[in-house]
Amino acid sequence: MKSLPAGFLWGNSVSSMQTEGAWNEGGKGMSVYDIREPAEFASDWKVATDSYHRYEEDFDLMKDLGMNCYRFQISWSRVCPAGDGEFNEEGIAFYHRFIDALLARGIEPMICLYHFDMPLELAEKYNGLTSRRVMEAFIRYGKKMIDCYGDKVKWWLTFNEQNLYHMPDHGAFRRAGHLHGEQTLHDLYAIQHHVMMAHAHLTNYLHQEKPGKLMGGMLAHELVYPATCKPRDIFCAQQVDEFFNQNLLRVFAGEGYSPEVLALIEREGLRDIYLDEDLAVLAQTKNDFLAFSYYASKTLDSDAIPPGTAVNHYQLYGEKRNPYLQATEWDWQIDPLGFRTIITRYYNDWRLPVFPIENGIGVIESWDGETPVEDDYRIAYHRDHINAMKDAIFEDGAQVIGYLGWGLIDIPSSQGDMRKRYGVVYVNRDNHDLKDLRRVPKKSYAWLKRVIHSNGEEM
Repeated sequence: MKSLPAGFLWGNSVSSMQTEGAWNEGGKGMSVYDIREPAEFASDWKVATDSYHRYEEDFDLMKDLGMNCYRFQISWSRVCPAGDGEFNEEGIAFYHRFIDALLARGIEPMICLYHFDMPLELAEKYNGLTSRRVMEAFIRYGKKMIDCYGDKVKWWLTFNEQNLYHMPDHGAFRRAGHLHGEQTLHDLYAIQHHVMMAHAHLTNYLHQEKPGKLMGGMLAHELVYPATCKPRDIFCAQQVDEFFNQNLLRVFAGEGYSPEVLALIEREGLRDIYLDEDLAVLAQTKNDFLAFSYYASKTLDSDAIPPGTAVNHYQLYGEKRNPYLQATEWDWQIDPLGFRTIITRYYNDWRLPVFPIENGIGVIESWDGETPVEDDYRIAYHRDHINAMKDAIFEDGAQVIGYLGWGLIDIPSSQGDMRKRYGVVYVNRDNHDLKDLRRVPKKSYAWLKRVIHSNGEEM
């Protein structure tokens, strides 16, 4: 078996609202998550896994596993309670301690600046990232974080899964802090452009102020297969790829927006969103690496898409089950070959280092209080995806920085559902019963430890 290059980064990724808790401690302001009500299969966000108080315990587990990279998110409202006012020194000091604790264990921090948790005041006053005012507030916050932590932290991201702001069917408006009013195509394109402009400004700022520090562009990569070899199925799948993936990758690689997307902008009367000075900034922007999350592939049937439907809505009508793939309990279809496809194409097309920073399988699990969870399915999932990544490296010639799983210590899902578990470590809580929040390694923990300590050789 081939081992991966020296210095390969192994680790995991999380968001602040799915881990920290302490929603009203340390001077933190309110975010849109803090007002969400619990439901039958969704907890509130007030405690999560209590990593605000327990991060050292979690970092010790990461060190034991051999992890040398941790991608976490700074909570905007923890360091700037109103989103666009005074900064909270207590919150800033918390992340200094947090980062120092990682570095002391030999774990590289990767900072993500936004993972859907808009400060509540900005959402209520301005409807979130539909407003340039909020874009400017985010740039101000991001520059402050670079100033605070840029000497310690090499790896940076602005927005988690940036192409989700192009996808109304995947919560683009909610993720952007849009709380009221009609969800129009104009607002959708305003959101995605404001997000990209914030990303570009902060990329340029990091390069200017902190030479040698690296900014990545990140997608939730939508690998969409045509349902058949019918030409229209293929064409529509290619359109989805261009609008949701390639359009952003072109900007990250220094080429600016896709001509196909710009043509739609002109045709739909959306050009007022795109200031000439904005496009000039994008022309100066190039990222240092390409990052993405990947869990499953999808399939598109063009016959189900009504005539005149915007590409951004194709999947609402045309998404179809792939009969050749197995699926999880959440109907996410497992496709390791798709993982290789993405990595190889990224490097072939753009010649920038590739960094898969979210990958994992969510499964309903429970613990009996004594016997470790037997999660052979998780071992199989990660083994198959890591092997697919190795094929991209050793057979296809891709340059890959590392492999980060998603939430490899259990956290509530993106919908707040604690039943959907991704971790190799079980966290002892349910949706509505916090229990003792004890961390308990699963069977997959020992397997992943062998993988990491052998740098991918012992699978």
